Amino acid sequence: MTIRKVISEIDKRIPLQQAEGFDNVGLLCGVPDRNVSGILVCHDALENVVDEAIEKNCNLIVCFHPIIFSGLKSLTGKNYVERAVLKAIENKIAIYAIHTAFDNDFFGVNHGICSQLGLKNMKILQPKENNLKQLTVFVPKEYSEKVKEALFSAGAGSIGFYDECSFTINGNGTFRPIEGSKPFSGQQNIRENADEDMISVIFEEFKQGQIVGAMKAAHPYEEVAHQIYSLDNKNHHVGLGMYGELEEEMDEKDFLGFVKEKFGLEVIKHSAFNNKKIKRVGVLGGSGASGIRAAVSRKCDAYLTGDLKYHDYFLAESKMLICDIGHYESEQFVTQQLFEILSQKFSTFAISKSIEKTNPVNYFI
Repeated sequence: MTIRKVISEIDKRIPLQQAEGFDNVGLLCGVPDRNVSGILVCHDALENVVDEAIEKNCNLIVCFHPIIFSGLKSLTGKNYVERAVLKAIENKIAIYAIHTAFDNDFFGVNHGICSQLGLKNMKILQPKENNLKQLTVFVPKEYSEKVKEALFSAGAGSIGFYDECSFTINGNGTFRPIEGSKPFSGQQNIRENADEDMISVIFEEFKQGQIVGAMKAAHPYEEVAHQIYSLDNKNHHVGLGMYGELEEEMDEKDFLGFVKEKFGLEVIKHSAFNNKKIKRVGVLGGSGASGIRAAVSRKCDAYLTGDLKYHDYFLAESKMLICDIGHYESEQFVTQQLFEILSQKFSTFAISKSIEKTNPVNYFI
């Protein structure tokens, strides 16, 4: 299987179109048409991780953070980024980054945090603007299932936690082939009556190209009669951060102790205690100051994230306990999550989880 095919399959599960506009996700280096010998999953594709890929005969690294993020104009090995990328290129290793596409995924980074805390009734904290469209296509009845399968495989018919959703109406269609046509059935200049199905599916706007292409490839007609409508409906299952509820409410100090245990933390920076019980908890992996106001508006009692600055702690205005558990620490489950997803998808070649330490932060207690 080629690198191109592997990342195409990953994209079906975690679409890169979910990523934030500033992000540098996707294939960062490597030849897409090279066959995959093995996959190494990691948090950061640093030089020691590339060494591990070489040792394990993995020529595709799937990482969370993109090692190339901005302003790379030369490759001379002058810093840790260039050394890692150069070594990957010299050893014919491709690097594929997923970052905020997984941050925005319902079952991504923040779902992992919530699951570790045992939160229930999980919802997206900051839903991403993600318009839906509807496709209606007319198909000869005997080709109806083939076209449906093609649409579903391309990502159509996914609504929330359901997929392969469609609606079909049977009816009689007419057409008359004229000069220049090469009809699937019927004769030129004679009206044809056909037993046809009208299939309707909903899809996310960014999937339109691949869905229309799949539909046309599976459809027997020379001219595929179809319509696409823009809907007012939104997809509320994609976006940054999540919030949910603990099984039992806790005192603030007990909650902090619980978080330290669950995340293996040595220290938690937090805002002043409000002397209130903790039940609803908001989370945002990585740098999450941008989600504080959203967590307050969702009436969260506590908010977990990383990389907070001095003034960020004022934003709760005594309504919520803000906790900085660390950037890496909040994302520490990502490698295992990606490893499990890829292991389910690919069984014909080796998939390894990196054992290399990439967190640059240490604590003196």
